[in-house]
Amino acid sequence: MPFFDSAGIKIHYYDAGSGAAVVLVHGFASTVDHNWGGTGWMAALSQQYRVIAPDVRGHGLSDKPHAPTAYGYASMGADVTRLMDHLGIERALLMGYSMGASIAIELMVSRPERFRAIVLGGIAYDDGLEDQADRDAIAAAYRADDPATIKSPVAKAYRRFAESMPNDLKALAALIDAERSPFDPAKLAAVRMPVLIVVGTEDNAIGDPEPLAKMIPGARLVMLEGRDHMTAPADQRFKDIVLEFLGAARL
Repeated sequence: MPFFDSAGIKIHYYDAGSGAAVVLVHGFASTVDHNWGGTGWMAALSQQYRVIAPDVRGHGLSDKPHAPTAYGYASMGADVTRLMDHLGIERALLMGYSMGASIAIELMVSRPERFRAIVLGGIAYDDGLEDQADRDAIAAAYRADDPATIKSPVAKAYRRFAESMPNDLKALAALIDAERSPFDPAKLAAVRMPVLIVVGTEDNAIGDPEPLAKMIPGARLVMLEGRDHMTAPADQRFKDIVLEFLGAARL
């Protein structure tokens, strides 16, 4: 299994298929296998593309620092472009889901020259973790020795999901504690590349995706009827829409 050094952080990644490169960035407390493998994305995309998919720092087989300063969208985005440099990929197509979509937005505004088109899944301008009290409760839940002491229903749900996979809870707490700020609408308005946003109609983990779509010139918003934050990634309609979008972006 390949790894590379990203400024002192060991990042594990998958590299499959051939053709134009597509970089996939998974969501919070997930992994490449969970977000992209088990849902069929790796198999579907690798038939036509070279698929590059890292385990985001703090997740999967990558290093899991416990300091909040090790995280933040800028640092996690830099892992993506360093991986592209490591593999000799000048420009790529990019897709992120949930937290991965936030990382993709960071790259969209900070390194637009590296990407030809971007897919944002399970994301809104309000990503559902803007409330400081919720963030503090979730971080505390990850650090709790006894899950029975967790009072917040939101924090309990995050803890249960994190424990459904082999996560390092203290690393996830550090990521939650990392400094973050909303994306600058002026920078979103300056985007000049094709952008596709896909969200389930029943996704209650995030806010309304329409304001984000309106901030990005020409962005296309697709709502998956009947899907929520957890069930949208496996939907075949999602794959069909993305394959059509990426195919057009390659022309």
